Amino acid sequence: MEPLHAPRANWDTVKAATGPLAGVRVLDLTTVVMGPSATQMLGDLGADVIKVESPAGDSMRWIGPWRHPGMGPLFLQANRNKRSVALDLKTTEGKACAFALAERADVLVSNVRPQGMRRLGLDYESIRAVNPQIIYCAAVGYGAGGPDSGKAVYDDLMQAASGIAGLFRAVDGAPRYAPINVCDRVVGLYVSNAVTAALYHREKSRQGQVIEVPMFETMTQFVLSDHMGGGAFVPPQGPMGYRRLLSRTRGPYATRDGHLSLVVYTDRHWRSFTQLVGCPDLLDSDPRFASQESRTLNAEDVGRFLAGHLSARGNREWLDVLHEIDIPACPVNAIEDLFDDPHLRAVDFFEEWDHPTEGRLKGCRFPIRFSASPSSVQYLAPNLGEHNHDIFAASAPPGAGEDT
Repeated sequence: MEPLHAPRANWDTVKAATGPLAGVRVLDLTTVVMGPSATQMLGDLGADVIKVESPAGDSMRWIGPWRHPGMGPLFLQANRNKRSVALDLKTTEGKACAFALAERADVLVSNVRPQGMRRLGLDYESIRAVNPQIIYCAAVGYGAGGPDSGKAVYDDLMQAASGIAGLFRAVDGAPRYAPINVCDRVVGLYVSNAVTAALYHREKSRQGQVIEVPMFETMTQFVLSDHMGGGAFVPPQGPMGYRRLLSRTRGPYATRDGHLSLVVYTDRHWRSFTQLVGCPDLLDSDPRFASQESRTLNAEDVGRFLAGHLSARGNREWLDVLHEIDIPACPVNAIEDLFDDPHLRAVDFFEEWDHPTEGRLKGCRFPIRFSASPSSVQYLAPNLGEHNHDIFAASAPPGAGEDT
């Protein structure tokens, strides 16, 4: 790692980007999953992202397997299109370097707790003093003004707090976590969306601003969009929850040789499916199946009906006949199956790159396509402090290295 000597930031060595955010400069003070996933999206869209890490590095660097310590797969998959500088923000020199970067940035994104940013002297008011037009996005656990504001959070806590773990309990009697960092990924999308919206606002108004993206409130809105149920009315008009999603028999369903996901949803779907399985009069003879409303109210019975018929054929036979009658269906992929999925292969979804230190790597391309401003990979995930020398000049200012 090159040592730092001066706080003057140089943004001019960045490669030419093609995405819609080309020319936008992002100072990335995020770690773990949620923040880095958001800033990688901004980088994929063309922004020049400078990732500021402590001398110890982002903790996600150390989750293996790896070819070299500090370059684990979670880090590699959330930090491409970024340049890394290692700064000790508790020192005078490190803080001066951060301010030099912020002075020339369009956006600052942080998921450090607000009290931590204040202690470091990197709160919004301090940054705005050197860059009045900056967009300062603070991704926090809980919004300001509530009793939990300032508390530390992780994905597991947010799955519990927002009701996701409790939804599993409603289905099968025990609360559980979804086996992905669903809250980190969803809130990362909100962060990216908020930043791009604020950039559009600044383009029209020339005004910077501070943005707060609270994980708890964001995920609560996300969950209740599906599960408000009768609680959407005052007074309540029934229990909360979307019964179809909470059904214990929702599937996927066992077939003769595997498992299948299908959605027999509309009246047209049901008439086609019941004709196929030899029950053509079911919608007229059984009130549980008569309408979308009644099928939702009787979701458990609906699932049992589907399960009872799907075991009669194999996956390939079901997929052929269901697609022929236009009923949505697909096989149940294991994560290992995704590399060989015929659709993903046809659209060139997975890309391979030669990393300068980690060798041949595989990853997912940015999934959204722009006809006029396509995304591109300018940088692969950086080694810790890889770009210190490129970004900072070589002459030491007076007092560099003094502790604050």
